[in-house]
Amino acid sequence: MASFGMQIVGFLIALVGVAATVAATFMVEWKKEAQGKFHIYEGLWMTCSGTERTTCERHKSVLKLSDEVQATRSVMLVCLFLSAVALIVSTVGMKCTRLMDSMPESKAKVAVTGGMLFLISGFVTIIITSWYVSIIVEIYHKSHRLQTREFGNAIFVSLGGGFFSVVGGAFLSCRRCCETKSSASKSSNHLLPTTHSKSNYV
Repeated sequence: MASFGMQIVGFLIALVGVAATVAATFMVEWKKEAQGKFHIYEGLWMTCSGTERTTCERHKSVLKLSDEVQATRSVMLVCLFLSAVALIVSTVGMKCTRLMDSMPESKAKVAVTGGMLFLISGFVTIIITSWYVSIIVEIYHKSHRLQTREFGNAIFVSLGGGFFSVVGGAFLSCRRCCETKSSASKSSNHLLPTTHSKSNYV
């Protein structure tokens, strides 16, 4: 029952991480710039600008985007794909589902695979977001003093999503690995007295 509960908790934590990653990918506030009262919010898919009223415009040409935006957008989409696969695989391998009940060993391996996919997706999300932050810091030091650049809320949402994905993946994979080892040891210990008892009887 403990491992069943840990699986559910890990899956829910990973689900929160996936939701945060999806939200961060499509948020506008990845980078903020201010020139007096005029503000510019740059996201991976559009740019919004204005003072009191903000107007948004989608990025029409990929070639005109900066290198950090192109790279971050591509990697975040890959992370979303890995997260979607991890959700499907974990659902199949969890104890609360009846899929693959006739193959318990294979079901356990599927659960571990789902957890590992969550781990990979979370780590890659944290790495690409941290790299984007380093680019913003570098641009800030080279920019004019009248322009102020700072992190947007999407940065923190993305880092949080990656962290929750890693934690949820660790719950799903490591807990399941320990359970398989313990179950194997119990089964071997269970077989030993039966063999001894049969030998004594003969």
